[in-house]
Amino acid sequence: MENDAVTLCCPNIECQSANPLTHKFCQQCSTPLPKRYLWAVGDDFSPSSPGSILADRYLVINKSILLDIKPGLLPQIPELEDLEKIRPYLKLIPYRLHIPQVYGILNLGHGQPDTEILLLERPPLLVDTNITKTSLCISLDVAWTDASSIRQIHWLWQLANLWKPLSIQGVVSTLLDPYVLRVDGVLVRLLELRFDRQNTPTLSQLGEFWQQLLKNAKPNIAPFMRELCQLLMEGEINSSSRLIQILDQGLKQLERFQTTTIKIYTKTDRGPVRPRNEDACYPASDTLITKPPQDKDLVIVCDGIGGHEGGSVASNLAIETIVQEVKELIPVTDDQINPSMLLSDLEKAVATGNDKISQQNDSEHRQGRQRMGTTVVMALPMAYEMYITHVGDSRAYWITRHNCHQVTLDDDVASREVRLGYALYREALQHSGSGSLIQALGMSKSSSLHPTSQRFIIDEDAVFLLTSDGLSDYDRVEECWESEILPILSDQKSIENVGQRLIEVANTKNGHDNVTIALVHYDVKYSEPDITITVDISQVLADTELDPLDDHQKTRVLTENKTVNKTVKFSQIPLQLFVILGLTLLAGLLGYWFKRTQLQSPRNIIPSHSPSSSQSPPPPANQRTMDNSKN
Repeated sequence: MENDAVTLCCPNIECQSANPLTHKFCQQCSTPLPKRYLWAVGDDFSPSSPGSILADRYLVINKSILLDIKPGLLPQIPELEDLEKIRPYLKLIPYRLHIPQVYGILNLGHGQPDTEILLLERPPLLVDTNITKTSLCISLDVAWTDASSIRQIHWLWQLANLWKPLSIQGVVSTLLDPYVLRVDGVLVRLLELRFDRQNTPTLSQLGEFWQQLLKNAKPNIAPFMRELCQLLMEGEINSSSRLIQILDQGLKQLERFQTTTIKIYTKTDRGPVRPRNEDACYPASDTLITKPPQDKDLVIVCDGIGGHEGGSVASNLAIETIVQEVKELIPVTDDQINPSMLLSDLEKAVATGNDKISQQNDSEHRQGRQRMGTTVVMALPMAYEMYITHVGDSRAYWITRHNCHQVTLDDDVASREVRLGYALYREALQHSGSGSLIQALGMSKSSSLHPTSQRFIIDEDAVFLLTSDGLSDYDRVEECWESEILPILSDQKSIENVGQRLIEVANTKNGHDNVTIALVHYDVKYSEPDITITVDISQVLADTELDPLDDHQKTRVLTENKTVNKTVKFSQIPLQLFVILGLTLLAGLLGYWFKRTQLQSPRNIIPSHSPSSSQSPPPPANQRTMDNSKN
C-alpha cells in the first residue's frame, strides 16, 4: 500500500483519536476499532491506486474494495427518490447471511464524473491481518472442483433457497452470474445483486447454468446432478420448493457418510448491576450435554421483559411451554421429519408459549408497560441440520473456521424500517427508538406474532452461539469470537471454559444487563462415499404434488414470515361468504368494544412507525413497537 500514514479514526464521538490500521482498540479510550470493508458497485468505478483515499474517508485496498477509516460517521445516504434503485437490497435484509447490505453512497465529484457509487458492507471478502492482502472470496465455479460431494449439493441447496426471494425482488439474474457467486467456506455469498432485464430468468435457465458445473461434480453425485439439470431444463421441476425437496433427498443420502457429535453448554448470570436475573435458559444453567445426532435436545435462551413484576416469570413460562410443545410435536425418528413441517411446528410451539404468557397477563389485568413478556431464540440440532427460531432481539450466531455470522435479524424498529424498504440500516439506527422491539412473547395474541424460523445444513465443524443482548450489545460477539469462541474448533478450549469466559466478557465490557448464553458445538467428520448416490426424483415430484406445503398452498422463504394462499372451490363459496360476513360483524363489535376500553385505559405503546418513516406508507398494522423496558 502506497500510503503508510493512513490512520483509523476512533468511532467514539468524544475521542476520535487517530490509530494505526493494525490496532483493534483505540490507544486513547480502548473503544473497539471496527474495520468496515466495503464493495464499490459499478463498472465505471476506477479509483486511484491502492493506498489513496476517496471522499476523505475511504481507503482504497484494491479495485472496488474500500475500508472506511472514519467508521464513527454516518455514510452519505441516498436521496429518498433514489431508494427505489436499492430497495431489493433493503427488502432482502433477512438474507444478509448471503447478501451484502447497502452501507451508503460515495460521490466522487472533485473533477471526476459526478457519479454516485453504491457501497455495500460485509461483502464476501477474505480479510487478512495484512490489510493489503484482503481480497474477494473465491468464486463458486473455481471452488467447486475441490469441494466434497456433500458441500457441492449443499451449495446448490443454498442457491435453490435464494431463488424465490430474489425472483420476487426482480434480481434472480444474480444466481446465473458466476462472477458474483462467491463462497465463504460453507456459505454461498453474493458479491452484489444483478437486476433482471425484460424477461425474468426461469428454473430452466438455472438448470443450464448448473450443467456447466457438472463436468467437475464428484463422481458419486454426477448421475444425480445430471438428471436434476435435465429435469430443470425440460421444465419438469417447475418450482423452487420442489427443487429444494429433491436436493434435500440428495443431502440425506450423503449424510449417511457423515459422523456428527454435538456438545451443548448453557449458562446464565445476573450480571453486576441488575438485582435479579430475568433471563432463563434450557437446559438449565451450567448443563453440559454430549450427544449423538439422533438425540434431539432443544436449546433455548429467553430474555424477560417486565422488570421485577414478571420478566423472570415470562421467560421461565415460555421455556416450560415450548419444551413441552416441542416434545409432543416432533416425530420420534428422523425418517418421519418433513423440514417444512418441522419449521412450522417450532413456530407453533413459540405461539403456544406466547399465548400462555398473554393469558396470564390478561388474567392479572396487566396493561401497557406492566405486561410481562420475553424474547426467545432457540435451536434444535439434528444430525447434519440446525433449526433456529426466534422472536425479539436475542440472537443466534454461526461460527466457522472462516467467519462469524449473525443468522437472526432483530425484531426491532431499525430492522423493520429496512425490511420494508424505508431506510438504510445505519441510517435507521440514528433515530430515537430504533432499538425498540416490535414483537416479543406475551404482548398480544399469537395471531399477530410472527416468529422467524430457519434451517441450516452443517457439513463442517461449527459452533452456534445463542445469546441475550447482555452479551451481543455493542458488537461484543463480533469483537471477541476469534479469540474466545474459535478455539473450540481447534480443541484449544473446552466448551465450558468458553461459555464461562463469554459471561465474563459480557459482565466486564457491557455489564448493564443479565446475560445468558448457549453454545452448540458440531464436530463433523465426512468420508467421501465410494458408491453412487441415487434419488428417485420422479417419486419426489409425485409426492410433492400432494404436499400441502407446496408453493400453491404455502410459501416459506428462509427467514420470511409464512404466508398462506388458500384455494377456495366454487361449491364452497356460499358457506365461505356466510362465515366471512359473520366474522366481519363480530370483528366490528369487538373493535367497538376495544375502542371504548382503550379510551378508558390507554396502553403505553410506541406508534408502529418510527420518525424516520414519516414520509412513507405505514407498516402493517400487526407489527407494533413495544415500550416495555427490561428492568
